[in-house]
Amino acid sequence: MINVGDKIKEERKEKGVTLEQVAKATKIRASFLEAIENGEYEKLPGSSYAHGFVKNYLEYLELPVSEYLARFRREYDGERQRKLIPEGMIGKENISLKRFSIRQAIWLGGIVILALFVYLFYQYRAAFFPPQLIVDSPKENAVVAAQAIAVSGITDPNVAVTINALPAYVDANGKFTKQLPVFPGNLVITVKAVNSFGKISSIERHVQIKVE
Repeated sequence: MINVGDKIKEERKEKGVTLEQVAKATKIRASFLEAIENGEYEKLPGSSYAHGFVKNYLEYLELPVSEYLARFRREYDGERQRKLIPEGMIGKENISLKRFSIRQAIWLGGIVILALFVYLFYQYRAAFFPPQLIVDSPKENAVVAAQAIAVSGITDPNVAVTINALPAYVDANGKFTKQLPVFPGNLVITVKAVNSFGKISSIERHVQIKVE
């Protein structure tokens, strides 16, 4: 759609008058009149002056003042609003927001997938790895003078523990202990921990039993 400045310029040329003639008749600088015709509203001194200049120019050319002045206000206000937007953002704002949203969605999706993987790995790690097993007592190559020896240690909760094929009680924290009857001589103590997926951890302790 033709803007107000173009219409004013067209009307002036049809009437066969120059900018200098209009400037002399309206008492408006020719440079301001030219700025109005070219739509270069930033060259005008201010909003109130700009509207006054256009009104006088329209009256001089005998154009419908109220109609064209209303159109000029929309153009002038739109131009000022556009100038408030930082350079480089015009025409790129939607693209930048779209790219930002896509990048944000990718990062969020990656974090969710990673969190899900960590959760599943933690929940089902027993299917891939044998349970932890630590035997605190007795120590390797210990010498014991007793008729029974305490075998204790720690493993994962909900794991079955046997000591020389005898079941041992495992508490909610994974701790276990069992009194094992012994006889003088060299003794091999085998501790096994088996999880629900059949993964096994095994530790041996070699102990020498002496007569009290």
